[in-house]
Amino acid sequence: MLSMSNVNAGELPELTFALPTIPASAGALVRGRKGRLLILKPTYKSGWTIPGGIVEIGESPWDACRRETREECGLEVTTGRLKCVDFRRPRPDRPGGMRFLFDCGVFDDAVLDTVVIQPLEIAESRVLPIDAALPLLSGPVRRRVRAAWKTKRVLYLEDGRPVGGVGP
Repeated sequence: MLSMSNVNAGELPELTFALPTIPASAGALVRGRKGRLLILKPTYKSGWTIPGGIVEIGESPWDACRRETREECGLEVTTGRLKCVDFRRPRPDRPGGMRFLFDCGVFDDAVLDTVVIQPLEIAESRVLPIDAALPLLSGPVRRRVRAAWKTKRVLYLEDGRPVGGVGP
């Protein structure tokens, strides 16, 4: 508590505090016909993921989703719908943060055949039926995609899981 005895009349005390820094990332559900999903195999970690990445300073989550999808697989995403916001708790080995997931629509096979991966970050891409794609995704991404795939509403998740008392 601030003691007013140390403050001269007419002066305001100097407050010092640090705002928390919460990293954010944005991902894209790029769907093919017949319930298929575009997934990517990163070069820098195990498992598969969806297009997406870190939101840069001054960038919106939607802008990051479109930029990362263009950079990682060469697709121009022009429309999207927010499907979920997922809070990841920090741990000693990772900072945690907010994950935004956008449904970027259904793409024709001819468009998905034009995917050009960025070889420094992405080793391979596949367009698989959702039931074949989900087991390949890492745990938090798999839970997020599974939850978002099934609903037409925007979800709030924590570590990829619904939170009791917070409805869709």
